[in-house]
Amino acid sequence: MTWTVTRVLSDRNAALYLTGAAVSGFGSSAMWLVCGIWVKDLTGSDGLAALCVFTLWAPTLIGPALGPLADRTRRRPLLIASNLALAALLPLLLTVDAPDRLWVLFSVLLVYGATGVVHDAAESALLASAVGAPLLGDFNGLRMAVNEGMKLVAPLTGAGLYAAYGGAPVALLDAATFASAAGVFALLRVRETPPPGGTTEGWRARTALGARALWRHGGLRTLVLAGGTTMLFAGLNGATVYAVAEGLGHSPAYVGVLYVAQGVGSVAVGPASGPLLRRLGERRFAGYGIALTAVAVALRAVPSDAVVLGSCLAVGVGLPCVLVAAYTAIQRETPGHLLGRVTATAGTLLYAPNAVGLAVGAGLVELVDHRLLLVALGVARLVTVGPLLRRSGAPVPD
Repeated sequence: MTWTVTRVLSDRNAALYLTGAAVSGFGSSAMWLVCGIWVKDLTGSDGLAALCVFTLWAPTLIGPALGPLADRTRRRPLLIASNLALAALLPLLLTVDAPDRLWVLFSVLLVYGATGVVHDAAESALLASAVGAPLLGDFNGLRMAVNEGMKLVAPLTGAGLYAAYGGAPVALLDAATFASAAGVFALLRVRETPPPGGTTEGWRARTALGARALWRHGGLRTLVLAGGTTMLFAGLNGATVYAVAEGLGHSPAYVGVLYVAQGVGSVAVGPASGPLLRRLGERRFAGYGIALTAVAVALRAVPSDAVVLGSCLAVGVGLPCVLVAAYTAIQRETPGHLLGRVTATAGTLLYAPNAVGLAVGAGLVELVDHRLLLVALGVARLVTVGPLLRRSGAPVPD
């Protein structure tokens, strides 16, 4: 794994990408937690606090419509502009000091989420040309590890800043990280093919073209559908976490320990992802990760702290596998002029089911014993592994 990290960091563009992702990811992770606390303090409403997360994720639902932006302009300038735009937008939160100013906060979060969808599509698309194909698996694994690592560290920093000084310093911190990330992306050395011009296609046609390209590629379709199903089950599983803590005889605060264990697992699998992808291929790597997650989820039904903590660690290891595999395959096999919108469409199919799973799971956990639900979820996940181990479908030419 040390060799993998060294291999990626020795590539100038890959190292810059990881630096940019770490810097902006730190600010985002701090801000996302603080927004909910901020709203709760101003209004006392749990519902409005939870709405912050929904507002941030809502633009993912229209990812296919936002993706064409990443294919209609040069991607490096788009990355720089999107980071600078967010750096300029976030100081507006300094005006949020009363409940009647919450519209500013939610408006900023909505733009924040929409810009993030375009940014992620452009970043993934540019990676295919900025980082060599042999490094993509290693890079995507390390990026996952960096993102998860920031989620372990940044929320505590943000919460501490908020407790001491309020929300304004956290907003300024996030703005500074976006400005820094823009500077990092400006240092990238990449020769981009000019985007196609003179097309008479409408926005709807360009959006549909990305979705059609993804669907017609049997291998990519299988990976993305397996990833979406996995994230649906992850949402259902996530809804049981407080019941699991209660079943172990702990207070709700113990959930934080379970999340840390899962985060540690996700950080650990990152450096190993590249070598495992080369050895197993995307489909088997994803399939084995889902299988590990299925067994681990079922084991969370065991009333033992050691077993549950171990299962959370295993979920953290297994869950990212299908995501890393899907994005790596998309970057390698999608034509460059379609890569932005295909990535955005895949993002919607991968992450939107997680929100659905959380909503459905919140109802199920009130009706069904969480231990039976966890075992059922584990068995259901195993069923989704089969298609990944069959022969890959061939791409259909455009």
